[in-house]
Amino acid sequence: MKSVMYKISCLFFTFCLSLSVCFAQNEWKQRVNKEGITVFSKQAPGSKLNIIKVECSITATLSQLVATILDVNSGSQWLYSTKSCSLVKQVSPAELYYYSEISFPWPATNRDFVAHMSVTQNPSTKTVTINAANIEGMIPVKPGIVRMLHSVGQWNIFPKEKNTLIIEYVLQADPGGSLPSWLTTIFDTKGPFETFKKLREQIQKPQYVSAHLPFIVN
Repeated sequence: MKSVMYKISCLFFTFCLSLSVCFAQNEWKQRVNKEGITVFSKQAPGSKLNIIKVECSITATLSQLVATILDVNSGSQWLYSTKSCSLVKQVSPAELYYYSEISFPWPATNRDFVAHMSVTQNPSTKTVTINAANIEGMIPVKPGIVRMLHSVGQWNIFPKEKNTLIIEYVLQADPGGSLPSWLTTIFDTKGPFETFKKLREQIQKPQYVSAHLPFIVN
């Protein structure tokens, strides 16, 4: 009887240990923390790819920030390593489709994707959520460029005291093909940091500072 209980105890301990390891592997790991921008990553379940999360604060109105993000034709000015970004279809003031090509250093090949972006706002909390996910079609696959088949991003924007916004951005993307680990690391760390650093500069341009979007309550 003692032998049986001992085996059961061992099995239970092993099970608990495996669970703790599994959850530990799925916890956010801080990769960058400077200039008020924090970048985290964790491994996506059932994948070797990472999920990226960025947390930062920014001085702007909600309309100012949303207008900057929705101005996809200017995306290459602040989105890291973006070679081109252009509007494909405007569905409504708060919904659109856009095309983007991302530059990858040699010997890797550039990637591109077509994404659907939509903006919603919680009427009670004024929290703004922006969802962007890649779709198939709309733009033919281009020779010499790898079409990304999976990319899902979400912005959660929380208004605090006057003109202060707290941003939480989460991205899971599969660049497709084979990439060296050093290049993946750049896009998991430097890429998000540089993007949000440039975003702080981009939103100060006059066309965004004066923006008043009819579907956003500031």
